[in-house]
Order: sequence, then structure tokens, then C-alpha cells
Amino acid sequence: MNRRLDDILHRRQELAEMLADPEITSNNNRYTEISREFSEIDPVANEIVALQQIEQQIADNEELLTDSDSELRELAEMELPELKEKLQDSSERLHVLLLPKDPNDNRNIILEVRAGTGGDEAALFAADLFRMYSRYAERVGFKVSVLSATDTDIGGYKEIVAQISGQDVFSRFKFESGVHRVQRVPSTETQGRIHTSACTVAILPEAEEVDINIRPDDIRIDVYRASGAGGQHVNKTESAVRITHAPSGIVVTCQDQASQHKNKAQAMKVLQARLFDKEQSEADSERAEARRGMVGSGDRSERIRTYNFPQGRITDHRINLTLYKLEQVLNGEMDELIDALITQHQADLLATNT
Repeated sequence: MNRRLDDILHRRQELAEMLADPEITSNNNRYTEISREFSEIDPVANEIVALQQIEQQIADNEELLTDSDSELRELAEMELPELKEKLQDSSERLHVLLLPKDPNDNRNIILEVRAGTGGDEAALFAADLFRMYSRYAERVGFKVSVLSATDTDIGGYKEIVAQISGQDVFSRFKFESGVHRVQRVPSTETQGRIHTSACTVAILPEAEEVDINIRPDDIRIDVYRASGAGGQHVNKTESAVRITHAPSGIVVTCQDQASQHKNKAQAMKVLQARLFDKEQSEADSERAEARRGMVGSGDRSERIRTYNFPQGRITDHRINLTLYKLEQVLNGEMDELIDALITQHQADLLATNT
């Protein structure tokens, strides 16, 4: 363990020297790559240094316990319990920092929200979920860009796809994939009966160009007139784009932008993300099985989370967490929910890596 910690400190020093090297600073790609590694290793190295300092303080105090000066002995004895508590806290933080990292954590994401069972009510709930994610993203400084949307006449979404970009976006959103169930009285319900509807959410790490190489011969691009509930360009120009990837059978449509060129670029971005996710899933059968289990078919019976409006509660069934703050969560105050999922994930990793 000590060897591993020393290696981390040594590697940070190497990276710091590289970042000061004029040859590397003049190469944008290389500089970005090293900067990314440095930003990942720096918090770990800082915690190692803090841990070593506490260990040294404890050693110094224990040595003072045999000093001839009674006041120094008493002071050293008084400080030891607090120092040992600090050592325990630092050690726990370091263990978390040393857990295996998800290589996708620092990527941007493609967010896909689709209405499942429930008709118009499911589409309205899809709009609620997208608004929740958008508000949360804005609160934490992420940028949201809608790539494609199929809306309904009453303000819902049959499907909406967006890019969310920022620092470590995937790490904050990756546990949102799955079926989300809502229980509430629809505005069209005259007898006050509670209806249950569902939406599926998929979180895809955004692929970089180096990750996925799409051969031009493998895709077919069709253009057509956009359709939907609104927009100046709707049904006027052939700005909408449909890309079909023949080898995988994946079809992506994009019509949110007035420009055919922009729609094509956005559709390619979504296609890359879906192919990247498919490639990773096939390479890791356990991850593929987990993702299929999370996303499911959109049926009411498959769920990771329930939003119960009459009781004002939100329940995440994976970690048995219930919060009676549904309105706040839907307004983007998701930190407590997301932090709980991350904490549980870290606890599971610690249990399998000890």
C-alpha cells in the first residue's frame, strides 16, 4: 500500500513537470491529456500528504509521552484522540479516492427521456423529468442543449434527447438510467383517481471522435420536413435529418434546429454516443445486463424510482431511500438523491475491494 501511495506522489510530480514543459504546452492534445490526468491524481495526492502529516503528528505526540516535561506529556496525551480520529477520517477519504474509477465519469452525456406506458400523462411526466434534469444541470453549472424532441399538443414529450456538458457530468447522472414511475391525478381526471405512468431515461456517455469511427458507407442520411407542435421552420424546409446506421440498425432523427447542417451534426453526435454505449455494453456483459435491467421496456412494473404526487414523496427503490420533498427535487434540487446513490455505489465498491 505504501508503495502505491509513493507511486502516486511520484506520478503527480512527473505530471507537474510535464505541464511546465514548453514542448508539451505547445501541443494542445498532449497538454489536455496530461492536464486531465493531473486533475484526477491531484486530489488523491493531496489526501496522501494530509494522511502522512497526521501520521507524523501522531508519532511525534507518542514520542512526547515519554518526555520528562509533565506538561508536554499531558498536552500530547490530550491531542492524540483527536489526531487518531482525523487519521481515521483521512484514511476513509483516501480509500474512496483510491476506488477504481469509471473511465467515463469525466465525459459529457447524451440524455434521452421517453414516455412509456400512460399515454398523454406519460408524455407530460417526460417533460417534468427533462425539466428536473435541466434545472439541476443549470444549478451545478452544466450546459444543456436539446438535440431532438418529439412533443405533444398538451406540452409533453414523446421523446426528448439532449446533450449535457460540463465537468464530470456522467459521474453525476449515470445512476439516472432506468424506468421512472409517477403516481398522480391527471388534470383530465374528473373523478380524482390516481393514475400510474412511466418514462424511461437513458444516460449515455458522449463519445469522442477517437472512440467511434463511423464509415460513410455504413450510414444512410435522409432529409425531410420537420413536424411538431411548433417552430418557424416546421413543414417549410427539409431541415430534419434521419441517420440510419446499417451495421447496428440504430436510427437517429434530429429536427430541433432550423439548419439541416446543424441537425446532421447533432444526429451524428447522438449516433456516436449510442454506438459507444453499445460497444462498451458488448465488451462488458455484466454492464450490458445491468443496463438492460435498468432501462427495461418502460412498463409500469419495472422501476428504479417512484414519484408520488399525492404524498409528496420520491422513492428510489435501489437504495430504499424515500424523501418527502418531491416538489424540491422536481425543481432541480437533486443533490441529496444523487449523493446518496454515489455513496451507496462507493460502499459497494469498498466492500468488493477490501
